Amino acid sequence: MTLPLSDYTILDLTIARAGPTAVRLLADWGANVIRIEPPPDAGLTDVTGGRLSPDSQNLHRNKRGMTINLKSVDGHALFLKLAAKADVVVENFRKDVKYRLGIDYEAVKKVNPGIVYASVSGFGQDGPYSERPGVDQVVQGMSGLMSVTGQPGEGPMRVGIAISDTSAGMFLGQGVLMALLHREKTGEGSWVHTSLLESMLSKLDFQGARYTMAGEVPGQEGNNHPTNSPMGVFHTLDGMVNLAASTNKMFGAFTAAVGQPGLAENEKFRNTRGRIANRHELWQLINGITTGMMTAELVELANDAGCPCGPIYDIAEAFEDEHVRSLKMRRTTRREEIGEFDLVRSPINMSTFPISDHFERPGPVLGEHTDEVLIEMGFNAEDINRLRQAGAI
Repeated sequence: MTLPLSDYTILDLTIARAGPTAVRLLADWGANVIRIEPPPDAGLTDVTGGRLSPDSQNLHRNKRGMTINLKSVDGHALFLKLAAKADVVVENFRKDVKYRLGIDYEAVKKVNPGIVYASVSGFGQDGPYSERPGVDQVVQGMSGLMSVTGQPGEGPMRVGIAISDTSAGMFLGQGVLMALLHREKTGEGSWVHTSLLESMLSKLDFQGARYTMAGEVPGQEGNNHPTNSPMGVFHTLDGMVNLAASTNKMFGAFTAAVGQPGLAENEKFRNTRGRIANRHELWQLINGITTGMMTAELVELANDAGCPCGPIYDIAEAFEDEHVRSLKMRRTTRREEIGEFDLVRSPINMSTFPISDHFERPGPVLGEHTDEVLIEMGFNAEDINRLRQAGAI
């Protein structure tokens, strides 16, 4: 079945993680993605740890790869020929690089007025820090995220995934889709851009709004929810669970289910305000109950009472959970060098497109599809050889 984005061609100039995440969103839903990288003699290393690594394959599946030397006259001209026929260009160079190479939005717009040009950077296209390089961990710190992560009094803590990179990539992918819809209506192209910092500030969500609206500066709460109680991590006989019983209805149902209805009638805990004001005492009381129960028993009892509750897994346990297996989050692909392997599919589900068991293609190795793409563009073997001899590809 033809996927929703199969009519669109994307030129992917991205490296690192944020840009490739945006492009992956488009590739997974059928876009013709051409990943453009410098030729081998440029000496660039793959930040994912190698073309056949899990990281690289997961970031770049469903893309084709070619090499172009954008610093050469012939390579620059070749890129503009590709851009003239493309729908979207995605880049995450430092601010000045795209202008120095002559592949910025205005340069591409001259050959393709309808182009959707998408940029992601560490700190944005303008402002005092716009020239700075940006990486996830630095932005986690500068956005305030690390100040609300971790145990109180133990100092800032990073989140265990590249959350600002992946968030920026998701926002940029959404921006590209909106720009394509705008072009469908008006014929007008757009420059869409975001940054790791903008994306992470947005992802602070209610924690950020607590400051912008009320002047509150949230702090670390460890595994407890910052504004609801009881909601957090509780110990069991054989492990730990996350449990949420923070509304009056849920708290009453939970305490009744565990045989302690008096807790819900206690003046300290009868309403939300009281449960928050006395959260530490309440945590101790509930933890005293849960430590006498097995994890599976508590999960079933709490959920039956209408209170969200689940075990705390490691990555392997998460993927092997029976419900996760039913969601089919693993999808198979194959490379000759390593055989069949599984990657993590897009989490988007559409009733018109049943979940496939296989990705269309694995991530490419450097320049794997250069000749294939150029032949599609109308170049013959002699043209391709001339470009290679000139160092353009």
